[in-house]
Amino acid sequence: MSSLSSILSRVVASALLLCAAIAPASAAGKAASENQFTLVIDPGHGGKDYGCVGKLTNEKTIVLDVAARLGKLIEKEYSDSINLVYTRSDDRFITLQDRARIANKVGGDLFISIHVNSVDKRTRGREKIHGASVYTVGLHKSDGNLAVAMRENSVIELEEDYTTTYQGFDPNSSESYIIFELSQDRHMRQSLEVASMIEDELIGTAGRADKGVRQAGFWVLWSTSMPAVLVELDFICNPEAERFLNSDAGKDKCAKAIYKAFSKYYSRHPKYIPATKK
Repeated sequence: MSSLSSILSRVVASALLLCAAIAPASAAGKAASENQFTLVIDPGHGGKDYGCVGKLTNEKTIVLDVAARLGKLIEKEYSDSINLVYTRSDDRFITLQDRARIANKVGGDLFISIHVNSVDKRTRGREKIHGASVYTVGLHKSDGNLAVAMRENSVIELEEDYTTTYQGFDPNSSESYIIFELSQDRHMRQSLEVASMIEDELIGTAGRADKGVRQAGFWVLWSTSMPAVLVELDFICNPEAERFLNSDAGKDKCAKAIYKAFSKYYSRHPKYIPATKK
């Protein structure tokens, strides 16, 4: 019973933390006009957090470059109608909490977090695994989904006194993820919609293998008050995939894939309007 009480206490504390994260605040950075759609691009990791590391490069470098290329494509086509915000535009460490706070403060209409995948060095056949996947926040449908979420959430351990900041949330404990199972994401339909579009384009435009649209407990997606997805471009532990991701042609294709998916989504949702309660 004491164990259950401990879990419920963490759930309540984390819920309160989420409320604080999405509470209205004076927006920092670029302000959107009333009719502009605000897209928040989140290049994962950065600074002291390298993310997944390959033989040629690392995750933080790849995703920052892809994010910049994606932004240029969007600015060229939608300079007047899209308000573009980056959680980071250089090689610096940004906490998960601050990434969500940036998105919430600017009133984002869509949040796209860009990442590169990998598997544990002890995994058999790790140099052959390949493919792109796109995640929304939700229940863990498999141990593999939970493992990816745990790896991405573990970045909080690089922060000083993270147990206080995240109200006791332990990214390595499966018990902590009950907070995601008890929450209902009111943006799930739109998140799944754009996730499917991005996955389709990563297959068709970037030539990546289909690892599917998935759901898992990513803190940064849970904390954003808008449709949000986390994109895993491919596996850096696969030498062939890493060479692709490290090349200009590969990064261009990944950026173009996400851009084409965003264009389709934006044509359907030129300005997101939150659902009203019945």
